Amino acid sequence: MIPAAFDYARPSSLDEALRLLHDREGEAKVLAGGYSLIPLLRYRLAQPGLLVDIGNLDDLAYVREAGGQLQIGARTTHHQLEQSDLVQRSGLWSDAAGGIGDPQVRNWGTLGGSVAHADPSSDWPAVLLASRASVVVRDLKRERVIPAREFFLDTFVTAIEPTEILTEIRVPLPPPGTGGAYAKTERKAGDFATAAAAVQVTVDAGGAITAAGVALSAVSETPFVVVAAEAALLGAHASPELESSVRRAAAEGCNPTRDGHGPVDYKRAMAGEMAVRALRRALARAGA
Repeated sequence: MIPAAFDYARPSSLDEALRLLHDREGEAKVLAGGYSLIPLLRYRLAQPGLLVDIGNLDDLAYVREAGGQLQIGARTTHHQLEQSDLVQRSGLWSDAAGGIGDPQVRNWGTLGGSVAHADPSSDWPAVLLASRASVVVRDLKRERVIPAREFFLDTFVTAIEPTEILTEIRVPLPPPGTGGAYAKTERKAGDFATAAAAVQVTVDAGGAITAAGVALSAVSETPFVVVAAEAALLGAHASPELESSVRRAAAEGCNPTRDGHGPVDYKRAMAGEMAVRALRRALARAGA
């Protein structure tokens, strides 16, 4: 299909982009890499009056450490994340970055665009949830820092206001003894996940888990934290019984629908399996 008619702007600064969103509140859409928005435009599932292309805003593309956090600019591409030495230190983030789409998608698609789009089957939201990241958004008047666990409100719905732009993701630098992993099953390479799990754990010198983050994608209306799995992990040691508890919590906590990726029971089983696979790898990386 052909998209509906819209105005187009390519601002040269973040302030200019924010001014456009302010002046055309409620009818403007932000374009970053385009791999989420352009298909919606083609099928007229999105019909903005104005498209604000932030492709010129290179100052929003960075990966750096500051203030005890990993800070990632919203226009950082999946490929840039995959190649970053700072990201390579986190098994959770590097696992996800290297498994998104195909090389073309990874070279053009952006972290901020994916997070703001909030597709329940995309990879990054679960990673943000498990690593307890925060999302930074700005409008003309203020900057807000929103915990990822308060950011994803519904299918394709986030806490971003119409006049705001997502500018940065902030991830707390994990303490020693921390490991993370991302595992997903898909029909074919580069496809959206059938079920995906992000796990991050911290273990003490005796192997007990002192902190845990577990989140799932593709098996509910939104990416979500598996609270029961996190509770089961705290204070526990690696064991088959612990894996069984996490598998059960993931399978019972999700709410999948039947579609071309498989029936409900299959998706529940895969949610449990991906959670356990990610847990095993995270514990190994943590030194447990």
